[in-house]
Amino acid sequence: MPDTQELDLSRLLLPIHADDHVQGPEDAAYTLVEYGDYECPDCGRLFFVIHDLQAELGETLRIAFRHYALSGIHPHAQMAAQAAEAAGAQNRFWEMHDLLFENQNALNSKDLYRYAERIGLDTKRFRDELKARRYEDLVREHFRRGVQNGVYRTPGLFVNGIRYSGLLDRDTLHHEIVVSADGG
Repeated sequence: MPDTQELDLSRLLLPIHADDHVQGPEDAAYTLVEYGDYECPDCGRLFFVIHDLQAELGETLRIAFRHYALSGIHPHAQMAAQAAEAAGAQNRFWEMHDLLFENQNALNSKDLYRYAERIGLDTKRFRDELKARRYEDLVREHFRRGVQNGVYRTPGLFVNGIRYSGLLDRDTLHHEIVVSADGG
């Protein structure tokens, strides 16, 4: 007989909460939660797929992004995630998020400062927060939450609350989002 205390790691254990970075309405029919790494090539490809899905599904899709910086293999991922959080502290998370994925091969400190300037951040505050590693603990907490959710690689994707490990092309992902929500 299975242990009733055993966790079902196929489901999203930690639901979207107030401090997540979210696009789309709370009552959207479909939800996509990504644990991502700004230096991960697969996350970079998924970024463009998600933009296509957002354009197609509009207000029926809710997206949440959580950091899962694999700093052991991606040396700039941790600082890039902190840069996104520093931008988020100035209400510009998604603008920085987009720039980081659009420029995955340019994520050193000078690049991050240039992106902050490009999106109109208070650059002194941004630099000070990065130098002080103000968001390091938060980024690591995202990673820990990912581990709790059974994420072990990037992108860690959950479609409508269920772990998804299939193909990441637009058509397959669109089908999975719509079919899983419709119970089929």
